[in-house]
Amino acid sequence: MKVIYVAGPFRADSAWDVEQNVRKAEEAALKLWRKGWAVICPHTNTRFFQGAVDDSIWLRGDLEIITRCDAIYMLKGWEKSFGATKELGLAKELELEVLYES
Repeated sequence: MKVIYVAGPFRADSAWDVEQNVRKAEEAALKLWRKGWAVICPHTNTRFFQGAVDDSIWLRGDLEIITRCDAIYMLKGWEKSFGATKELGLAKELELEVLYES
């Protein structure tokens, strides 16, 4: 089974908007599971951890996780996310398969 990483916006102006970003990522993750992927959804992995450590830790950890994946799935709006752009850059560097939400 191939492993795919869901990348897209997490941070937002309010807790409500962060939760909406998480829910969008969850919906995509379920869709990918149903298509036969093993899915890593970082949005749910650290959902309530804001402020627990420096934000740079999350990105470093997520980049490490990507090195162990076969593909990356870019959610709509990924272009506005600093983290997602870094994640995509690494995925391309590693020559992972890149899928985009339509």
